[in-house]
Amino acid sequence: MVNYNKQFINGEWVNSTSSETIDVINPTTEEVFATVADGNAEDVDKAVKAAHNVYLDFRRTPVKERKEMLERIADEYEKRKDDLIDTITNELGSPLSVSENAHYTAGLNHFRTAAETLDSFEFEEQRDDALIVKESIGVAGLITPWNFPTNQTALKISAAFAAGSPVVLKPSEETPVTACILAEIFEAAGVPKGYFNLVNGDGENVGVPLSEHPDVRMMSFTGSGRAGQSIMEKSAADFKKVALELGGKSPFIVLDDADLDEAAASAVNRVVRNTGQVCTAGTRTLIPAELKDEFIQKLKEAISKVKVGNPREDGIEVGPLISKTQFDRVQSYIEQGQAEGATLYHGGTGKPDGLDTGYFVKPTIFTDVDNSMTIAREEIFGPVMSVITYEDLEDAIRIANDTVYGLAGYVVGKDKEKLQHVARSIEAGTIIINDCGGPNTLPFGGYKQSGIGREWGDYGLEEFLEVKSIKGYFA
Repeated sequence: MVNYNKQFINGEWVNSTSSETIDVINPTTEEVFATVADGNAEDVDKAVKAAHNVYLDFRRTPVKERKEMLERIADEYEKRKDDLIDTITNELGSPLSVSENAHYTAGLNHFRTAAETLDSFEFEEQRDDALIVKESIGVAGLITPWNFPTNQTALKISAAFAAGSPVVLKPSEETPVTACILAEIFEAAGVPKGYFNLVNGDGENVGVPLSEHPDVRMMSFTGSGRAGQSIMEKSAADFKKVALELGGKSPFIVLDDADLDEAAASAVNRVVRNTGQVCTAGTRTLIPAELKDEFIQKLKEAISKVKVGNPREDGIEVGPLISKTQFDRVQSYIEQGQAEGATLYHGGTGKPDGLDTGYFVKPTIFTDVDNSMTIAREEIFGPVMSVITYEDLEDAIRIANDTVYGLAGYVVGKDKEKLQHVARSIEAGTIIINDCGGPNTLPFGGYKQSGIGREWGDYGLEEFLEVKSIKGYFA
């Protein structure tokens, strides 16, 4: 049993005011594997005060010092590789290979990238006799989700540290142990007291008071639209800056000249990755009507090869969902899809054969889906694909954009002009053509109800900065 029954405030592990704890469940075994402190508003106030007391000092630190601190953090992070991978698999249920190659690596890359971004970022600019200065916004409240416990947390912290902003972090109560290890990493890296503060707890008792605290200058949140709306409302009372990365219902558009085997494999991967618990998941697969029969057969072949099971076993690609609550949510969406007239082509309700313990689900494909159906409108956050047919390219673009979300979009095919036309036409913050990758400095964020603001690289750094004009500075 792992126990982190204290909060990390002002560089020290201190008793939580509430004296209560939260059980952390391993979704593979359905058993408690750890406990963490269950904080409250008084813990938040202590953490914010610690950050507020140092924010001017942090703001004034030379860029070189911030870069060196981020590099030390990355070095210490690497030393805890095995602990992080093991913990992510325990907390989230992701296969060991995914915990390493996706989760652990993403966190490391964000700290390294933030340090590198400082090499070229301009914090000052002269215009005539005036000076434009970009400086830390001050204390930042960070609320992070359970589906990427290192990626989202490292992303926000690294950007804040690069900007010179101290933080108070509230991680998800589903995956809080990874954040506790990060606190230990910051200790080992010599991060000054007050720069990083961790308060574990739930949204009502920690997230709300953090959003309402008058000494918090900005809130950065990743999670559901409902929670994001609440944070925005609370933050509006004193006009805090807000950065939100919310949900998605991303289209995966297959063009009529695509290699169908490759397209099917890619479409399945975009749905089952991280057990479908990905805000950018391409859960609406759009295909030309004339290719439907051939393509869905290839989808079935591809998804049938996906290995679901114990995340600690070799070759497993998909582990359990995070919790019983999430399991029940996915089951209800599968039932609703059938009730609304979609054809259950593969998978369905219940657990895969032989997996009676753990929150495992069957990777599922629905065909004959209309874009007005619930399974095509709402974020399921599980490995459930909706296959929708289109008549021509403009019809595909219309269907793709017929959603309240706009986080990501995917297009596969061969005609470069068509690919670029579709990519430019999709209303979303990130578009991926033929599974191409890109540097960690590309901006990430959403259109419409998928969020406000951008993360990654210089765009992420900008979120934690204020801009000041000093007139007559050079007169």
